[in-house]
Amino acid sequence: MTVDTMAVDPAADPGPEASSFRDAKSGCIFHIATVSSRPDLWAGYLDGALRAYRHYGVERALDIEQTRDGLTTSLFCTAVDRTGAVVAGVRLQGPYLEVGEVDSLRPWADQPGGSYLRRVVAERIRSGMVEARGAWVARDHPERGALAAAVSRCIAHGPLLFGVPYGFCTVATFTVERHRCAGGVAMSEVTAVSYPDDRYRTVPVLWDAQSYRSHATASQYALLRAEWRELGLDPGERHIQPGGRS
Repeated sequence: MTVDTMAVDPAADPGPEASSFRDAKSGCIFHIATVSSRPDLWAGYLDGALRAYRHYGVERALDIEQTRDGLTTSLFCTAVDRTGAVVAGVRLQGPYLEVGEVDSLRPWADQPGGSYLRRVVAERIRSGMVEARGAWVARDHPERGALAAAVSRCIAHGPLLFGVPYGFCTVATFTVERHRCAGGVAMSEVTAVSYPDDRYRTVPVLWDAQSYRSHATASQYALLRAEWRELGLDPGERHIQPGGRS
């Protein structure tokens, strides 16, 4: 079964709180926006995420009723293909002020490494950290692999978009290598947990904006650099601010 996609006007004015880059591999345009600046893209993001997660019976992981109004989403990224369809996305929360805001840590409560994970995240929050949630790609899109890699790069862009050092997300183990290629580092000290159900093993992944070059593959780092230039986020010129949101 194909995941349906929602069409938007690809030529729509992104507004003052939005920016975009072209994914060189898929040819899709990735829009980065606030919910208020692009409600059409937000509707497309929610529709695609719900369809994708529902197909695998894990829609509860989206916490869609708490997410729908956009109040917990600082920015979100959506890929729009040549037909105007929204075909991939991820959203960003933060920068956080305290570890209690990070609901995604709950599966590690009372699990091996859970206390360590909480301490590490708390330390990152003090310096400045954003979290990526609800990543998805339309299952039958011909450029699915390229889109998935680009979504991982969007997570890497997150800290730079907010001027903070760190990014964070929790991912299924079968996606760890893709995130590593974009600069993410899985926390090997923390035990994988069964989440959102026993079919999946989920692990925490950290991004350090100042060490992407050390962890990303050469090809993905080159794409990151090109996208930073399009977004005006060259880390060589951008000052990383300590601390959470003001």
